[in-house]
Amino acid sequence: MPAAPGDDPSATGPGRLVVAFVRGLHGVRGAVRVEVLTDRPEERFSAGRVLFGEGASVPLTVVESRPASPGWILRFAEVGTRTAAEPFRDAYLEAVITPAERPPRGAYYWHEVIGCPVTDPAGGELGVVRDVYRSGGSEVLVVADGPRGDFDLPVARPFVRVLAPRRGEIVADPDALDLPALGRVPAPRAPRRRSGAGVPPAGPAASTPTVDAPPGPAGEPGA
Repeated sequence: MPAAPGDDPSATGPGRLVVAFVRGLHGVRGAVRVEVLTDRPEERFSAGRVLFGEGASVPLTVVESRPASPGWILRFAEVGTRTAAEPFRDAYLEAVITPAERPPRGAYYWHEVIGCPVTDPAGGELGVVRDVYRSGGSEVLVVADGPRGDFDLPVARPFVRVLAPRRGEIVADPDALDLPALGRVPAPRAPRRRSGAGVPPAGPAASTPTVDAPPGPAGEPGA
């Protein structure tokens, strides 16, 4: 049941995926240090590729890129000084997605999963997917606002029976998840930071960016 973390939309334009988050500046020539939010950084960040600032229409043409653990260093033709790079600090960088890059049947981008209702096999409400993160190479859905409390849902059998977010359907097995019975809801937990996909903490689900990092069952394919 693969899904694809790809891009999450907030200010993300149509047909775009978030591929990086600018963590800081590097040097005096306008380079930025980014957190990678794609499974294909060598392709997305290669010289000549065009990115966009979050929700912006002005292109950023990559002229130099290299891995620099724990992220990458990127420099753009349109940004020649540290001062010019400053507005990109703490912003997402987006790439245009082509029809050929759409996830295959059975795979989904993370933003397609976020906001989807989750039910049990009998149709009972379990909550709504509010976030996605990676753990041990697998995707985990953060389900909240249900009658049994908030819980993490690994995208794997036997926990997930049906994964069809495009038709608004995710069916989970509460017994396999060992969820509390109705009326015995545990205290709410602090939100968990996404791991693996490297997505920085976001606010409400509605403002989550579309990320170009496919999770096994909730991420961009082709990693």
